[in-house]
Amino acid sequence: MTTRDAPDVSDDLPLEAPFEWFERWFDAVESLDIDYPNAVSLSTVTDEGRPRSRTVLLKSYDRDGFVFYTNYESDKGRELLATEQAAMLFYWRSLGRQIRIEGAIERVDPEQSDEYFASRPRGSQIGAWASDQSRSLESRDVLEDRLESYREKFEGESVPRPDHWGGIRLIPDRFLFWTEGEYRLHNRWRLE
Repeated sequence: MTTRDAPDVSDDLPLEAPFEWFERWFDAVESLDIDYPNAVSLSTVTDEGRPRSRTVLLKSYDRDGFVFYTNYESDKGRELLATEQAAMLFYWRSLGRQIRIEGAIERVDPEQSDEYFASRPRGSQIGAWASDQSRSLESRDVLEDRLESYREKFEGESVPRPDHWGGIRLIPDRFLFWTEGEYRLHNRWRLE
């Protein structure tokens, strides 16, 4: 039996339990040997109403929402903070499943951002200082020089979290669960 043939892990859950559905599906994906089961497409909208999508990594979730981390001054960060709305799409081909989540966004508490930042590899911490995400550079050398400058600046000490970097929480108000069906007759459940 392939994972696509596996019974729906949410058969015994009521439609009023979207977080429980998510947890069961996410646990099933994490039990598989696949790269980045927490990869999720994040969609935002620009000031001009132009949609944009990119992949981020889900770092935590609970009943309060779904958390990822970013540079608040990047295109993504500015769009999120300006519209205060976003959508996520998880797609797990090996299970024939996807989940779309829509809702409002908010910054996570600075303490939570500090805690996560401290858990990152040192190189990633320094990279958060060196990279002006979404801004053009004259050359890659400029970025490498900035990285070296921050390595020197923080040598021998802990790297503090930059003010422009931290967590974003998507607070869901709509879930759409999807399973692949034979002959493209897919199954969908909208939970709000």
